Amino acid sequence: MPSVLVMRHGEAASGFPDQSRRLTPRGELEAEKMARWLAMRIEQGELSCPTIYASPFVRAQQTAQRICDALGVQLNTLAFITPEDSPSDVSEWLLNQSADAPIMLVSHMPLVGELAGLLVEGVPSQGIGFPTAAIAELEADVWAAGCAQLKRFTQPSQLL
Repeated sequence: MPSVLVMRHGEAASGFPDQSRRLTPRGELEAEKMARWLAMRIEQGELSCPTIYASPFVRAQQTAQRICDALGVQLNTLAFITPEDSPSDVSEWLLNQSADAPIMLVSHMPLVGELAGLLVEGVPSQGIGFPTAAIAELEADVWAAGCAQLKRFTQPSQLL
């Protein structure tokens, strides 16, 4: 069954403009911890290596680059997965993607919560909260509202 991993970026410093905010040292550690965890799962055959897409915002790019470095894959950027973008637009995009490999989206609140809510519950306002660097693993036969199952939700504090 096709899967999508939805990840919120690591902890970011405050600042302006929003798209230029960078990861804090804690955010860098969170991203690295999650990258090592994903790499270990792929190495053990528990997860297929995903195609990784990130928001163009600096903190998401920094987070995704750590994942890409750990997995030895290329980073792709999607302009429409920034904080205030439409979860419906992302769901529509997912419908048109190949199911050959998992897809990983590295983005922001509120989009990550709204997208997970839309895909699992059918309503974006039902979105779950995402701590920084958390990953929701979803599975679905079709990426339409209410058609996905939340298979796993992992945050850095749960890992050693």
